[in-house]
Amino acid sequence: MNIQMVDLKRQYAKIKSEVDEAIADVISSTQFIGGKHVGEFECECAGYLGVKYAASCANGTDALQIALMALGIGKDDEVITTPFTFVATTEMIALVGAKPVYVDIDEKSFNIDAKKIREKITPRTKAILPVHLYGNPAAMDEICSIAKEHKLFVIEDSAQAFGAEYLSREIIPKKNEGKILDKDNYQSNNEHTQKDISRDGWKKVCSFGDVACISFFPSKNLGCYGDGGMITTNDQSIFNKVKMIANHGSKERYIHETLGVNSRLDALQAAILRVKLKYIDEWNKSRIDNAGLYTKVLKNIPGVITPSFEDYSKHVFHQYTLRVPKRDELQNFLKEKNIPSMIYYPIPLHKQPAFRGFAGEGTLPITEKFSKEVISLPMHPELLDDEIEYITNSIKEFYS
Repeated sequence: MNIQMVDLKRQYAKIKSEVDEAIADVISSTQFIGGKHVGEFECECAGYLGVKYAASCANGTDALQIALMALGIGKDDEVITTPFTFVATTEMIALVGAKPVYVDIDEKSFNIDAKKIREKITPRTKAILPVHLYGNPAAMDEICSIAKEHKLFVIEDSAQAFGAEYLSREIIPKKNEGKILDKDNYQSNNEHTQKDISRDGWKKVCSFGDVACISFFPSKNLGCYGDGGMITTNDQSIFNKVKMIANHGSKERYIHETLGVNSRLDALQAAILRVKLKYIDEWNKSRIDNAGLYTKVLKNIPGVITPSFEDYSKHVFHQYTLRVPKRDELQNFLKEKNIPSMIYYPIPLHKQPAFRGFAGEGTLPITEKFSKEVISLPMHPELLDDEIEYITNSIKEFYS
């Protein structure tokens, strides 16, 4: 059995003719930078996400840097964020001269714990930067409320959560909170969510904050065949600044009004992403279904903690991540069975050599505990039921 963490070959085989045609169209047009496909993908992406403006860029890391620069965040400013994410989040905060201020994570969602944000706000705080980790939306109602109260920017790191949705808890009855995800239980619940998705309150991630940042790295839920990124906003002035910064600080050729960068999504990637955007809801549903199959078996294994699902959010499972005892031993066992797995993330950001000093040892206990317990299993739309069965049976065997 040839199981992949992400199987882009299977995916390409299904959309090969459309992708090949899109690539050929770009090559025949010779518009490799900018052009029709880039502009149309930006419009289509904005429409899908429910935002007014979308500006493409070279990658998700650039998106974070450009967003921070557009908001004027720099030296001596503080940005509240999570220590449990990919390094780019903190890296860009530090590179613009600001200080990352870490808040520990929530035990259910793995995201920043909104209840602990207020205690970290100081006169130097300029923004809150939540990450929708693993495809699971952060608690955006609480985060945006806190930001409004303290006049702070909100920057959504949506690199792993394209297509994820969030509904204010005030609209969902409290008795529905905290359901555990499994195939049978979730299927009817998901149909209810889809049926009511147009109700006031349901919004896609990327549409809550002042600005949001997306990655189109190949393994993402919506991934290109190279690298790419996007910045979204509902504020025209922020959009104009983003466009200018991404183009060497220039609105008019050879006139540079501010310091900027060179960050562009090339037309080949835009054309590919336009094809794949048409399938994103179908693919995200397959991820959700696969997560349900995993959970149905794994939730019954003592000590194994499966991902949680709340009725006020739609988790799109960029990763299917467990918390387990004897994590490293399990990973080695799976490797012997030719089952790939990954650890996202083994070293929290506040313990990385480049970022020591931003938070003391032991000050983020949940993050430090979870980093020793998490393991992500293969997850992609093309994952087969018998592959999931093999993986779950192997995990049952390890813990038996």
